[in-house]
Amino acid sequence: MGSCGLRRSVQWMAIGVVLFAAYSILKERAGLGKSTSVCTFSGIYNFGDSNSDTGSASAALRRAPPPNGRTFFGKPSGRYSDGRLIIDFIAEKLGFPYLQAYLDSFGVDFRHGANFASSGSTIQHLDANLCSAGFNPFSLDVQLLQFEQFKDRSIESYSKGSESFSRALFTMDTGQNDLTAGFISMNEEQVKADVPRILDHFFVALAKLYKLGARAFWIHNTGPIGCLPYFIFSHPAKPNNTDPSGCIKSYNEVAQEFNQQLKDRIINLRSQLQDAMLIYVDIYSDFQTLLDFAAGD
Repeated sequence: MGSCGLRRSVQWMAIGVVLFAAYSILKERAGLGKSTSVCTFSGIYNFGDSNSDTGSASAALRRAPPPNGRTFFGKPSGRYSDGRLIIDFIAEKLGFPYLQAYLDSFGVDFRHGANFASSGSTIQHLDANLCSAGFNPFSLDVQLLQFEQFKDRSIESYSKGSESFSRALFTMDTGQNDLTAGFISMNEEQVKADVPRILDHFFVALAKLYKLGARAFWIHNTGPIGCLPYFIFSHPAKPNNTDPSGCIKSYNEVAQEFNQQLKDRIINLRSQLQDAMLIYVDIYSDFQTLLDFAAGD
C-alpha cells in the first residue's frame, strides 16, 4: 500500500473511532443499553457547511463538478469531496440512508431526515463583507428557517407529529468559514476577540432548535484552520509561525480557542437543559493526529 493509501486508511480508522465513541454515548443516553436495536432516533437533521453538505450548494448555486464523488459514488454526488463525508458515516452507523439535501428537488426522500448544510456557509448572517468574500447566503440562521418550514409542512402534509422531531438526532458542523473569513480581513488577535460573538450566534441557533423540539445534539468542533491548503499556499506563514506539520501555528491557536469556548459553553448549557443531550465531538484532535502522522511519514 502506498503512503497515500495508508493515510486514507488511517483517516477512515480515526473517523470510525470518533463515531464509535460518540455513538456509544448516544446509545447510553438514549437508554438502549445492550439492546440489539440500531437506534431509537426517528431521523437525522444536519446543519453546517461543506464538511457536511450533501447537495445543497450544488443544487441551489453551482453543481459540484468532477472529480467530486469519483472514489465512492462514481460521479458527482453534491458533495465537495471525492467520496463520503462524516455525516454519511453517521447515517450508516445509525441505520439510515444518506441524508438528502433540503434544497435538492430531484428524487428526494425525507422520511429519515434532511440536510440543511450548505458549502461556503457561516454561522453569522451573511453581510456585505462576507458576501463580497464569496461566502454562501445560506448561513445557519437561514438553514434554521428552512428547517422550521420543513417541520411545519411535514406536520401539515404527512401527519408527521412533533414528537418525531423530538426523537431525531440534530448534527451541527460549522464555524470553519467564520474563522476563515476573519483571517482574510483581520489579524489573529482580532479574530480571537471575535470568537464570543460568533458563538453567540451559534447558541442562539441551538436555543431555537431546542424550542422547535430538538433534544439530541451532536456538535463538531472546528478543525485545524492553519492546515488548510488555501492558507498555507495563499498566506504563507513566517518560519517561526509553523508547526511540525507545516501548518500556520497562530491560526490553529485561534481554532483551539474557538473549540475551547464552544466546549465550555456546551458544558454550561447541559446544566440548563436537563432533558437535552449535547455531545461535543473533538474533530480537531483527530485531524491533528492524521496530520502529525502524515508529517512523520
